[in-house]
Amino acid sequence: MDKISELLNSVYTWFCSTDLAKQFSLNFIKDNRYLYITKGLGITLTITLFSALLGLLLGIVAASVRSTYDLNKDMMSRKKNIGYYVFSAANQICKLYITIIRGTPMVVQLMIMYYVIFASSTDSTRIAIIAFGINSGAYVAEIIRAGIMSIDRGQFEAGRSLGLNYIQTMLYIIMPQVIKSVLPSLLNEIIALLKETSVAGYVGIKDLTKGAEIIKGVTYSAFMPLLMVAFIYLVIVIILTKIVSRIERRLRRNER
Repeated sequence: MDKISELLNSVYTWFCSTDLAKQFSLNFIKDNRYLYITKGLGITLTITLFSALLGLLLGIVAASVRSTYDLNKDMMSRKKNIGYYVFSAANQICKLYITIIRGTPMVVQLMIMYYVIFASSTDSTRIAIIAFGINSGAYVAEIIRAGIMSIDRGQFEAGRSLGLNYIQTMLYIIMPQVIKSVLPSLLNEIIALLKETSVAGYVGIKDLTKGAEIIKGVTYSAFMPLLMVAFIYLVIVIILTKIVSRIERRLRRNER
């Protein structure tokens, strides 16, 4: 034990004498600059969590409208009642929403939200949550819609034969199967959303990446702050990826 302690002390003494240790102290220890990183991480995780919830809500609504129209448009077109025109208009709105959001850069959408739509607001974090949530919703919608459309039509007919209406069939028969099939893709979308939030600093939000830029502006040292941010993102993504892999293995095990 004495030899191990001596070895650890020698390594610590060596590290403290290197330029790397001096850079670490300059960027994070001096003047408590590590707080820029810890507070930024909290903001990043907050934006990611609430954006994911908002995106899931918007995605479910858009996917339900689009899949319902696609599955019933032939029947509704023959009747030409008010429901047909309502669903047709709603379907076009959802398609337009998905096309615009998926076809434009996230950072541009964020700037439009901050400098145009909510120009009078001072709550930049809430604006970021709305912007990232709307962006994520478009991708979630396509993931869920693809899951619904992959279910065999016989499942819908089986629900109707049991006396269930369309909504009950979707809730009790279709959606449990859809959630099981698209859950890994939804979790991967959350991982992508986490990394996309790194552009929040473009509108002055002091997220994780912005915290590194602030430190860099004070110390004139870019390597250590950016390396720390990259390391933190990497650790979070690895943890989330492990969770996704475990869920996928459990789902495959349940299918046997």
